[in-house]
Amino acid sequence: MKLILIFVLIIGSLKAQVLEIPLDKYAFTKFDNTIDSKLTLELQTILNKNKEWKSLIKNKKLCLGVVDISNPDKPISALINGNHMMYAASLPKIAILLAVMDAIDKGELEMTPDLDKLMSDMIRVSSNSSSTALIDLVGYEHIANVLQDERFNFYDEDQHGGLWVGKRYAAGGRRYPEPIKGLSHAATVKQVCRYYYMLAYGKMIDCTRSEQMLSYLHDPHLHHKFVNSLEKVAPLADLYRKSGTWQVYHADSVLVIGDEWRAYILVGLIESPNGEDHMRRILMEVDNLLYKKNFKSK
Repeated sequence: MKLILIFVLIIGSLKAQVLEIPLDKYAFTKFDNTIDSKLTLELQTILNKNKEWKSLIKNKKLCLGVVDISNPDKPISALINGNHMMYAASLPKIAILLAVMDAIDKGELEMTPDLDKLMSDMIRVSSNSSSTALIDLVGYEHIANVLQDERFNFYDEDQHGGLWVGKRYAAGGRRYPEPIKGLSHAATVKQVCRYYYMLAYGKMIDCTRSEQMLSYLHDPHLHHKFVNSLEKVAPLADLYRKSGTWQVYHADSVLVIGDEWRAYILVGLIESPNGEDHMRRILMEVDNLLYKKNFKSK
């Protein structure tokens, strides 16, 4: 059964519109065609007002992606250092989720209560033991093949890399680093934005599998970074989320479905000791930007 979400659109007077996630009833636009120069400029202007953020962006230690799907017929996006690949800690566990779901779809794995729990724990509480068990179950080769499959293209050695999982989330085990920078757990904000974008429109494997994957990302049990701020500004919004942290590397990704104008994807990668605080404040700035664009201006 689809996840039914109610939006209130103000067009002269209050008018309710029902959107269904996944958005399979709407035309799907190739992600590259959603990039919007005006939204990019607005996002860059806001970030550059903060001297520390401006410096992090210049040194490619802050990467950010926004996809506004409040008008599902005309999604628009903006990327800052969108193709810069960084170490992303636990965020690439979304790649394991896709690889496992692909194996289930092909009949190579059978969905069981134990497998369901492993996927739920891997995503909602970022369990390293569950992630490692799933890596061992499907294997690095299968994960890499899925990420590079032409259906998805989440990692391309000739196009800045992207999402990659090349090490168990455990102390031992052989590494299979990605070939460009030698990272074990990597991501670019563009490819993570594409991942959520495809899920939102029901294009990850198919609509049914997309909905199943969204169910694991829904209702995150870790309340830091983007989620910390969202629980203040949009406590009733539905959140689909995966984050990651290791030393100075902070990663977060979220699909937000809330009331009125609030329907967007936000992905951030930051290399900074203050990354947690940056994530919280950047969410507030982006949320406010989209509020002014989609609601206040009407």
